[in-house]
Amino acid sequence: MNLNKKCLLTTACIAAALLSFGQNKNLKLFYHQPAAQWEETLPLGNGRLGMTPDGGISKEKTVLNDITLWSGSPQDANNYEAYKSLPKIRQLILEGKNDEAQDLVNRDFVCKGPGSGGPQWGKYQTLGALEMEFSYKGIGTAQPEVKQYHRELSLEQAMANCSFNVNGVNYKRAYFTSFDDDVSVIRLTADQPGQLNLSIQLNRPERYAVQTEGNELQMTGQLDNGTDGKGMQYMARVSAKLKGGTLSANHNSLIIKDATEVTIYIAAATDFRSFPFKEKTKQVLAAALKKPYELQKSTHIANYGKLFKRLSIDLGEGTSAKLPTNLRLDGFYKNYETDPSLAALFFQFGRYLSISSTRVGLLPPNLQGLWAKEINTPWNSDYHLDVNVQMNHWPVEVANLSELNLPLSELVRGLVKPGQKTAKAYYNANGWIAHVITNVWGFTEPGESASWGASNAGSGWLCNNLWEHYEFSQDLKYLKSIYPILKGSAEFYKSAQIKDPKSGWLVTSPSVSPENSFYLPNGKTAAISMGPTIDNQIVRELFGNVIKASILLNTDATFRAELKETLKSVPPAGVISKDGRIQEWLEDYKETDLQHRHISHLYGLYPASLISPFSTPELAAAAKKTLEVRGDDGPSWTIAYKLLFWARLQDGNRAFKLLKEILKPTLRTDINYGAGGGVYPNILSAGPPFQIDGNFGATAGIAEMLLQSHDGFIELLPALPDAWRKYGNIKGFKARGNFTIDMSWKDGKIVNYRIASPMAKKVKVKVNGALKEVVAQRL
Repeated sequence: MNLNKKCLLTTACIAAALLSFGQNKNLKLFYHQPAAQWEETLPLGNGRLGMTPDGGISKEKTVLNDITLWSGSPQDANNYEAYKSLPKIRQLILEGKNDEAQDLVNRDFVCKGPGSGGPQWGKYQTLGALEMEFSYKGIGTAQPEVKQYHRELSLEQAMANCSFNVNGVNYKRAYFTSFDDDVSVIRLTADQPGQLNLSIQLNRPERYAVQTEGNELQMTGQLDNGTDGKGMQYMARVSAKLKGGTLSANHNSLIIKDATEVTIYIAAATDFRSFPFKEKTKQVLAAALKKPYELQKSTHIANYGKLFKRLSIDLGEGTSAKLPTNLRLDGFYKNYETDPSLAALFFQFGRYLSISSTRVGLLPPNLQGLWAKEINTPWNSDYHLDVNVQMNHWPVEVANLSELNLPLSELVRGLVKPGQKTAKAYYNANGWIAHVITNVWGFTEPGESASWGASNAGSGWLCNNLWEHYEFSQDLKYLKSIYPILKGSAEFYKSAQIKDPKSGWLVTSPSVSPENSFYLPNGKTAAISMGPTIDNQIVRELFGNVIKASILLNTDATFRAELKETLKSVPPAGVISKDGRIQEWLEDYKETDLQHRHISHLYGLYPASLISPFSTPELAAAAKKTLEVRGDDGPSWTIAYKLLFWARLQDGNRAFKLLKEILKPTLRTDINYGAGGGVYPNILSAGPPFQIDGNFGATAGIAEMLLQSHDGFIELLPALPDAWRKYGNIKGFKARGNFTIDMSWKDGKIVNYRIASPMAKKVKVKVNGALKEVVAQRL
């Protein structure tokens, strides 16, 4: 729909950009030096295999990953006597003795054993490393003098490259994790014959053995399951094809001499879900070796592009766009006006990370996505259910990667049966519950400490992600498949609620507002309470969604009626405190940390749609005051969440301020719970340490600034910051209702847009402040 044809025809300098509807430009990260630390390496992944090469000259280390490689094993850590303490815990809370209730929760109402601190819980951990040691002719043992060094990651091709000159010879390396034969590929070339001399080794910090079989390098091992030590098994195989030169092997290395080209193939797998890892790695490696490199590369790029090329975004160019990425980050934080395209690059990097770190039929991205460099990963690199794994999936629908939500749906499906045991053990309740942390082994029990582990929000929050996939896709077959999961979660909350005698509301008890605490009148502190605001918001949203689903599927009329009746007694989406903020708890407690990293009581603002400037302006104003008090700093995921909140409040400049905060450069790797987030030189988000949810949350935040569809209509440019007003164009954004959106703007006004869907149907759209009804074009 052309809203300003005259403008388009007469403004020659931008006409091509506006009419072309979104072009990906300069989608590369690049540097003029090798990575000095892992947080500067370039992440590659095909949804299962990952690698991060450092681009070293004499020695290069490439960290390897497999999304399924976990230590630990299934365990039953339920305390089946816990429910017997429930009446006393609830009574103490009703009496205002939350500190005593918390002591009782810590004694009787947490998981048995060490919980996430024990070896049976397990960790996502590194597969290991491929290390190459190079020698260069003509320089002996001297350190090579390097000229013209360049290292880059192409988001459009999902390939990394580096090039340099040593002693007059030009060397090139190319890296990709293949979306074709499911192997990792490293290609080494020299522009003069016989100049490649190197050795290749595999290793990891523990539990591994290396051998060669013919000219194939192999690494095998078995992780600790926390019981008898015989946990998950894995295998990696490495082989190489040469042009010129010789390939030989000793007991633990491959040796290459005088080659002109070398193509290295890495096949790896685990026995997760009884996968025949030894046979499959042998098969895929053999298939890759038979295929010409250029064919492997072109098919990889084409298969990856089927996902990546669905969406393009152009927010303008600037004078800094041609600088190395580390310098762009430095400059952006000081003067963002010189580099409007960095936000588009960061957005597409988030999409790239989603495509690279998960695959339908496997696992969702964990706290580090796919890329872990350690055995003892931070927070076990598991699935935290009080914001983190949910945030990992917030951008995938709007960013036109809808199917990448499905691995999370399947992880949640696997929590239902263990969650039913946990619901009975602790609450004597129906349905299923997952608390604050889980792993690939289906853990649903409370965490090992009441202050954070007793959160009731995990399972209901996960249901929001599952529902969003339906909202965007309108796939009734999918809705039918997840309906038992949603219903089971609703059954739990309905069954576990108690009546607050003061208000008459039905609330959860005991629970916590994730990881936060408050002062009691006696001066003591506690986290355990009843009816924290996030629980009330989740219950209200979940019950409403189950009611809608039962109508759409024409099922469960009786249960639907029960939920409608119960909803009358569920607390509202927010209660405004005396100082004008959204209360975090049922009581107007004073929080112990005004700038706490979690802002869980604004769940109703995002990801839910219970609070909005359009439908609930008073609550929106209270949410704004809440955010003002919370401040703008924090770990990266916190900054990203605040960005999303401000976007929902339609304050584009404040949202952009948060984007600027998350893009501030850092090299810190300590574990941080307070201020100080940012990004590393490779623009992976820093908690610190590396934690990928900040990337995904910011990607969702950028989208939310440009498009919203949660309020019953599609709004174009709802929170456009001044920094992006000049012009921009987008193609391939998605909106709820299975609509695809293209749009262009100039001087902050939409000048051209298109809304399409699989079927021509009416939709409400807000364009340049005017709400209208249009008919979507048929795709």
